[in-house]
Amino acid sequence: MSEQPGIASVKGGASGVASVKGPALPALKHPTVNAVLAATARGTPHGLTFVDTAEREVSVSWAEVYRRARCTAAGLARLGVHEGDRVALLLPTSPGFMDAYFGTLLAGAVPVPLYPPVRLGRLEEYHRATARMLQVTGAAAVLTDSRVRLLVGPSMERARPRLGCHTVDEVARGDEEHEVPVRPEGLGLIQFSSGSTVDPKPVALTHEALMSQVAALEVAMPLRPGTPPVGVSWLPLYHDMGLIGCVLSALYYPGNLVLIPPEAFLARPALWLRALSRHRGFISPAPNFAYGLCLKRVKDEELQGVDLSSWKHALNGAEPVSSDTLRRFSQRFERWGFSARALRPVYGLSEASLAVTFPPEGRGPRSLGVDAGVLAREARVEAGTRELVSVGEPVAGFEVQVRDGQGAVLPERRVGRVFARGPSLMSGYFGDAEATGRALSAGGWLDTGDLGFVADGELFLTGRAKDLVIIRGANHAPQAFEEPLQAVEGVRTGCAVALGFTPEGGEDEALLILAERAVPGVGDEVEERIRAVVVEATGVRPHTVKLLEPGTLPRTSSGKLRRAEALRRYLAGELTPPKKVGMVGMAVEMAKSAIAMARAEHDT
Repeated sequence: MSEQPGIASVKGGASGVASVKGPALPALKHPTVNAVLAATARGTPHGLTFVDTAEREVSVSWAEVYRRARCTAAGLARLGVHEGDRVALLLPTSPGFMDAYFGTLLAGAVPVPLYPPVRLGRLEEYHRATARMLQVTGAAAVLTDSRVRLLVGPSMERARPRLGCHTVDEVARGDEEHEVPVRPEGLGLIQFSSGSTVDPKPVALTHEALMSQVAALEVAMPLRPGTPPVGVSWLPLYHDMGLIGCVLSALYYPGNLVLIPPEAFLARPALWLRALSRHRGFISPAPNFAYGLCLKRVKDEELQGVDLSSWKHALNGAEPVSSDTLRRFSQRFERWGFSARALRPVYGLSEASLAVTFPPEGRGPRSLGVDAGVLAREARVEAGTRELVSVGEPVAGFEVQVRDGQGAVLPERRVGRVFARGPSLMSGYFGDAEATGRALSAGGWLDTGDLGFVADGELFLTGRAKDLVIIRGANHAPQAFEEPLQAVEGVRTGCAVALGFTPEGGEDEALLILAERAVPGVGDEVEERIRAVVVEATGVRPHTVKLLEPGTLPRTSSGKLRRAEALRRYLAGELTPPKKVGMVGMAVEMAKSAIAMARAEHDT
């Protein structure tokens, strides 16, 4: 495998065990989120900049964020929110989200960010999921804006929050300010896990865990002399990478943060790169698909005058990392000053607050060619052609182990279950001691549910344990079948899942491929191309290939494909595309929502 600048190969073998430890975590600069907000508001001129689709910008200083949050806290107290109450936030990327999030904290309550309704063709599914999340957290109140409130009535009717659903503007009205002292061990956030394999779980994070996480991120991404302290993000604020990795990190450094709504990025990916250039951003994270979307959708003429040389930390996480995507991204955007050495494939999960491992700063991605067949059959690493990308070493304060089924730490280059321990781990799943006990074991170790191996002291991931496709006794990661489909014309990029299933009348598990078609009308010829590329890449021939309409495959709130749910719906005959919602349909949904909201308010 040839090497390129910033893309190296792991060479040689190691005889050590798959147990690695990061550097020591430095002393925390602040004990709580509330404390860092107050300190940053008093001590720096930095703040937030909100960018819309037309690249108009609105800036809010951290001092103004703090003032507005104290007004929101006063409004929550008037509403009847008590210390320790959970307050759900159903808000888009906006100053209102900051009012609600920090206002809830200053009121001594616990924010629970949830995703607003964005897939209008899946509203019934959305209401079921949202009502469940409100119920399992026991949310006392819901904060939203006037637009979102028009659609969430059915969610409120099912969940019946004690203090109802209110817009942030209504709650924050007036000049009264309020702030409640909080403790480091108190809850600072309940965020839901992605739910890619099971229903999302409420991850309870203390203030101390959140501060430990952003302190570890500062160690991994230090601000060098002369570097403007600017981050840029289009990630949703109800997701840990957007909220903790971007907003709370910007507070902690402290620095400026430029925020683009995720829907604006998806419509026009060049907005991300243009904002990075305009503001000289040095940190910006995204999932792998975003780098691929830029390759596909960003036109050269949109980058006139763009300079990406300030982008030193191009983090790639939240989903499997493609070495091919990284290579092509660095080659394509090198002419605009981007360096492959800025690319940093990372690993983390909600239960750890965010980050668990990071590769070294300034090195660029490191990949390892493995024999996919030996990996699947024998769970060990031998040289081969399938490229896996290192996600680095543990961040400050963290340890990582790879264990076998009996809990013993494996040697390097043997695949097992990834366990992590560190100061930003969750205190547990809120209100679910049984699930907490399954995830957190003696000694404070978290069973991540991910599979991987260590090579030369760095972690490589091979998949999720619950997503394994078992064919003739070999354990295949679904990505081994899915990655080749990115090159198949007629298949939507990143919109295919590989699943193991037992065909009707069969006894052994076989391979099922579900893929969304890129354009209407494609059929048999695309299915045959899918079969051919999968066989060529893996030696396994799919039993069944089914092409679907765009938007059919179920996803998590952060956009991850839900493989197990896709299989359940396929077997039940429920795998259907989203409904088309026009102006009349939207009016009907708003009317239904208004009636449901009125019933919920009447009974509250």
